[in-house]
Amino acid sequence: MEINGLMKLTLLDYPGKTACTVFFGGCNFRCPFCHNASLVRGMGERISEEEFFAFLKKRQGLIDGVAITGGEPLLQRDIESFAGKIKELDFLVKLDTNGSFPERLEGMVASGLCDYVAMDIKSSPEGYSRAAGTNVDIKKIQKSVDLLMSGRVDHEFRTTVAKGAVLPSDMDGIGKWIQGAPKYYLQGFVDSGDILGNGVGAYSKEEMEEMLRIVQKYVPNAALRGVN
Repeated sequence: MEINGLMKLTLLDYPGKTACTVFFGGCNFRCPFCHNASLVRGMGERISEEEFFAFLKKRQGLIDGVAITGGEPLLQRDIESFAGKIKELDFLVKLDTNGSFPERLEGMVASGLCDYVAMDIKSSPEGYSRAAGTNVDIKKIQKSVDLLMSGRVDHEFRTTVAKGAVLPSDMDGIGKWIQGAPKYYLQGFVDSGDILGNGVGAYSKEEMEEMLRIVQKYVPNAALRGVN
């Protein structure tokens, strides 16, 4: 496997843990607000698996875990063996996913290969394909939601709320969909300079707070993230 990026230390990507973050290229979605456009296109630096594990062995006892992100990590053919090698070194594993590969996610959870899952909820079921920039099989997303809501693994749901892709009117549908979720975040859109699409922007803090109030009718613990 070839890694497309490595952040050697993060205090943010794995909630409550110190971690490093590995980035894999390629994604089956084309969200216009994606801030990792180079990764989606499979561009960026190249780090071999051997290099990564040599680095990780030097971090034993210094960091808690590894956050695996993308792109979409579950597109990687050998992601299970990769996560298994991390676990063998006694690190925790956090997996970021768009939820479109429920069978592979189920396998990771059932095998104990991930300790925390962060799943993107792109929009309400009705607005999903608009936000994802491609036609999405919502049944697959539903299977992943159901798996996480079963409580078999610590997890969070999150939505990047970008103007032009995610609408205030989507909030009620999202809230009903994941009603009772233990952790859900509305994330502010930030233009990284490497955005995948056009015509997207940030909502104001006041607009984000109003959308949060709508969601909190169904998910009382919902919160804002990255909104100043």
